[in-house]
Amino acid sequence: MEVGVARARRRSPAALAAVVVALALLAAACGGASPPAAPTHSRTGAAPLSVEYAPGLVEDVYLPSGRRTAPLVLMVPGGSWATADPTGLADLAGYLADSGSVAVPARIRAANDGVRYPVPVDDVLCALAAAAVTARAHGVDPTPLVVLGHSSGAHLAALAVLAADEHPPACRAPAVRPDALIGLAGPYDVSQVPDMAQALFGTTPEQDPATWAAGNPARRAQLRPEVPVLLMHGGDDPVVPASFTADFAARLRQAGHPVTMELVPHADHGSVYSAAVAGPVITRWLMRLR
Repeated sequence: MEVGVARARRRSPAALAAVVVALALLAAACGGASPPAAPTHSRTGAAPLSVEYAPGLVEDVYLPSGRRTAPLVLMVPGGSWATADPTGLADLAGYLADSGSVAVPARIRAANDGVRYPVPVDDVLCALAAAAVTARAHGVDPTPLVVLGHSSGAHLAALAVLAADEHPPACRAPAVRPDALIGLAGPYDVSQVPDMAQALFGTTPEQDPATWAAGNPARRAQLRPEVPVLLMHGGDDPVVPASFTADFAARLRQAGHPVTMELVPHADHGSVYSAAVAGPVITRWLMRLR
């Protein structure tokens, strides 16, 4: 799985055709947030707290019961960089909170809100900062601070974690630095999805190569090599090829990051972030970080 990243991979015509089909499916399936097929977890804890972390932007803070210290997992939804509706993340958030974490699905701005990179990344960091304040206000020391993303949200989460020092947003809450990254079925290398990623950048790679490079986690893997990373992908994902996650994992490992990669058999693009599929894997991984 780990290969040199200096050389471009040669793909067969069949492999290239498969990627083209997958990208077409990504455009069709991810124009809006795609919730898991069905809820798989019955929440036992209290209802989440609704917090406005920036004007018009709300996050739901799910608090664990009886914890003074707990991981905080800020959750970033997908939506092809055009939308970012966190509704589909509620099931997983409830599972994580019932398992001892502060879980926070967040609404961030996207292209349909009239914004471009780096605004969505700044929103992720502001949402994380506000969630940390909320957790402390309710008696929970949030540590470590983890950013999780699904699909295009995984790309934004990766940038928020790896390039956090390059994104000092003006937030209501005091700035914080994320400690770890969880990516679920992400298109991390935007050079492989240039047509779709124009929604994020508002330009083509040829028009603004510097901005596209800055906003490409695959080109930023060398940053913060101490940060641990969990990457998950469904083995039956017809939307984002699993090779995207394998390639990103290889780049991160080559840069020195501690990387755990889970290819989940029979999971697809939606079910990979369901509570039943992702919840146990994430919970075990978080326990190792404590």
